[in-house]
Amino acid sequence: MPFEDELGVALRRAGDGFTADRDALAEAGEQRGRRLVVRRRAALAGGSVVALALIAAAGAYSGGLLDDTGGNTSVYVAAPPTPHGDDKGPRAGSGSVTAEQMIANLRALLPDGRLTGPVGRGTEDQMPAASGVYDDGKGKAAVSISLSRVDPAGSQARGGTECGDKNLEQYDYCRTEQLADGSTVMLHKGYEYTDRREDTKVWRAVRVTPQGFMIEANEWNAPAEKGAAVSRTNPPLPIDQLKSVATSEIWYPALNDLPAVEPEAQPGAEPATGAEIRTGSPTALRDRPAVEALEDLLAGAGIKTPVSSQGGEGRYGYVVFDDGKGKSLLQLNVSDNKGDSAGSGHAGFAGPNLPPLPDGTLVRVTQGPGEKGRGVTEWKVDTIRTDGLRVVVSAFNTADQSGTSTRKEPALTLDQLKTLALAPGWNRTRN
Repeated sequence: MPFEDELGVALRRAGDGFTADRDALAEAGEQRGRRLVVRRRAALAGGSVVALALIAAAGAYSGGLLDDTGGNTSVYVAAPPTPHGDDKGPRAGSGSVTAEQMIANLRALLPDGRLTGPVGRGTEDQMPAASGVYDDGKGKAAVSISLSRVDPAGSQARGGTECGDKNLEQYDYCRTEQLADGSTVMLHKGYEYTDRREDTKVWRAVRVTPQGFMIEANEWNAPAEKGAAVSRTNPPLPIDQLKSVATSEIWYPALNDLPAVEPEAQPGAEPATGAEIRTGSPTALRDRPAVEALEDLLAGAGIKTPVSSQGGEGRYGYVVFDDGKGKSLLQLNVSDNKGDSAGSGHAGFAGPNLPPLPDGTLVRVTQGPGEKGRGVTEWKVDTIRTDGLRVVVSAFNTADQSGTSTRKEPALTLDQLKTLALAPGWNRTRN
């Protein structure tokens, strides 16, 4: 079967296993993206919430069809989409490094063992990659490498090399290092599924160089990232050996064949300080990163519950409260869809269950079980302004909504959540 047909089959199979998280879709996703870990580290990482969107946003996830028999594709890793959704484009290279060379390089960096069912892409693609099933006699394991160019100072580089908050993301180990050449390397031992519904582990080494070269090496403790039984306790390569794969100079000919990317656009206006927002500056909360807006909202509302961690990126922010009675997660999601307004409806907005406010803002308040963890309760205030700005504040009785409950109720009350979601600082014009 031609590679393109095999790829189509694999993607269709992978898509059948994905369940879209409606809240993540409606509220612009949770965490970073995988992230993630990308970070997310891909569904989290490997595919949820419209797999292609998260993989593209969170980073460069590699793979290909894995065939350990040399015939039928009984196990597979879904190949990553290219940044622009096609196989070739302005960010592709000349093709001077072939798919066969990518596979040979990966094979050369692996210790003694067999690499079966290898699949690769050369630099005629925007994201050269190689993958296969590695067998050292102790259990077959999927391995992969992918290469790309990113803005070294941009969000994709940061997202790919930052360790996630362990309150929100389950992993066993993560560290970020600075190399002598100025590169940043993240070494991560995590799980394919954040809710641990399967025991599949994925270990990752991601390197970003000052030139914007991004190299990501992955290994699993199963012959496929999804849909295959675990074959060993841990992936085959110790994490420092996986680091050696990601930092090898063998990848430079392929990386040098890829054109550099344009720097990411930076916001045009200087953000106001939190004090300016709270005292009536026309700069709106909506114009600030969500994590900064959340800090100002909590301070402005006089909420002084102890915080154990906080973070976020772009229009998503969170804090984890720890008042000694059990940790509690608070999330803020902001979206601004000018075509959707309180008068015309909004994608994902279930409709108000409270009377409209004098300015036309619609409000929906819900209390009920969370969609992910065991015994998790979610309290949510979902608001939409007449100009389409949607502000969603959610609180949980746990620090990890995919884990288990740690307290009876969230740390903040519903009235406090309403105060955050309906703060006048979200409006562009204040009376």
